[in-house]
Amino acid sequence: MAIGGRATTPYIGPIDPTHRFVTSWILPPGILFALRTLLAVYAFTTIFIIFGWNGSHGRSDSSRQSFSYFTILTYWGLAFYYAFSAVHTGSYWFTGVPLLARWPKALQIAHSMFYSTIVVYPWIVTIVFWALLAGHFDSTFSLWSNTSQHALNAAFAFFEIFFPRTEPLPWLSLIPIVILLALYLGLAYLTYATEGFYVYPFLDLQKNSSGVVAAYIVGILVAAIIVFLLVRYLIVLRVWVTEKKLGKIGKFSKKGQAITTVDEEDKNLPLDRIVPK
Repeated sequence: MAIGGRATTPYIGPIDPTHRFVTSWILPPGILFALRTLLAVYAFTTIFIIFGWNGSHGRSDSSRQSFSYFTILTYWGLAFYYAFSAVHTGSYWFTGVPLLARWPKALQIAHSMFYSTIVVYPWIVTIVFWALLAGHFDSTFSLWSNTSQHALNAAFAFFEIFFPRTEPLPWLSLIPIVILLALYLGLAYLTYATEGFYVYPFLDLQKNSSGVVAAYIVGILVAAIIVFLLVRYLIVLRVWVTEKKLGKIGKFSKKGQAITTVDEEDKNLPLDRIVPK
């Protein structure tokens, strides 16, 4: 009841009043900060190593064109999410109040929606890439770069599903997930109109009938909705097991204002305001 109520009205009242985005049910804030920083550094390092390799091998156009690929754009999203989440977590660890709590409410909501995308899109990227796009990797570098962007991305998403105290994805977050997919579809065909190539072969209207292309598009949309539901209820399960059953209500900063207990049913918050141990 509480979880469902919070998920359907997620942006009424304070956003993340007990700092779920920057705390973990098992990891102390300092460790969570370190791991998020490490993952952000790895993601950005991967991107710029690929850019450097392309530039040194006469493939600078590949780096420029990479901004038209959903797989690469979602990896940029992971990198930036982990960078921002590391800053928020670090500020909470050091001061007891995360930078996120000092942001305007609109930016807090944007961060919540950003979180929803980085725990959903990587799974779609991994499934589509390995099912439809992956071919033979002709070098160790190619194997590493594709594994980093199209396999480890799912591990990055799993980390954010499993370790933080985040709430189940609000139903409203499905809206930006669908809208961004639609906007990307427009970008894909804009790329063809301006650059003369299809980013993905299954979108090629020259080689595939419009019905086949439409089927792929609808299939990916349906897959996104299914992944959203799976992720949402994995988080419901994590909250239920760790907080309801195991009593692991979270690791909190020793600085800042103490978190107090309130009647969660009345507030429609799923274990949202609790006393740190």
